[in-house]
Amino acid sequence: MLKITPISALADNYIWLLQQDNEAVCIDPGDAAPVAGYLKAHGLALRQIWITHHHADHTAGLPELIRQFPDCRVYANRDIPHATHTVGEGSRWPLWQSRVEVWHTPGHTQTHLSYLLQAVGQAHLFCGDTLFSAGCGRVFDGTPAQLFASLQRINRLPENTLLYPAHEYTAANLRFAAHIEPHNPEIAHSLAAAVHTPTLPVSLAHERQINPFLRTADFQVASRTAELSNQSLHSEEQVFTALRELKTHF
Repeated sequence: MLKITPISALADNYIWLLQQDNEAVCIDPGDAAPVAGYLKAHGLALRQIWITHHHADHTAGLPELIRQFPDCRVYANRDIPHATHTVGEGSRWPLWQSRVEVWHTPGHTQTHLSYLLQAVGQAHLFCGDTLFSAGCGRVFDGTPAQLFASLQRINRLPENTLLYPAHEYTAANLRFAAHIEPHNPEIAHSLAAAVHTPTLPVSLAHERQINPFLRTADFQVASRTAELSNQSLHSEEQVFTALRELKTHF
């Protein structure tokens, strides 16, 4: 049976670890030590590593894990020198009884990837720093338009899809969401539940209720964003771009 475990690392990272029988896959190992410790404690062999993007807090553990598991396959974009398998939009491969599909989800970075695992009756999206619970990633070398398009694509997945962001930013994101939608009861309830509690993974259905970056078509979100940014906003993309700027300075 597939098991998915968050391994806490660094200040607020989650390294997601998939396991079945005595094999494991990890996503974005920013630190090798907690991954290696978990693998040893549970008698697991690391077979694959998936990398969403090149930032050090997602890749710094790669060299040591490759040293310890030299037969491990590393799936990553062209920015990752340790990749054994360079992948991009539409890349697919089987994993146990499931299938992995790569999405190009730019915005946070130009070459950011997400990994969609289609298991029996359940989709799992490992989205790195593209989407967070109640928030989204900062724009580094991508563009707001790219990030908006990536989130719109994610939002078209089935509502029961489970999302696995790479950081526990939920409480801080919900405080911003409450600033945008002060009368949204789902945000208030989620904020009360998020304090000092792991909040991930999260369903897309839940995110549609609390994440302002997925709610840009909502009149209250759009009007509040226009008011706070002192702009006239005429499209969802403009609302998203203004929201992202407001969040940066919140």
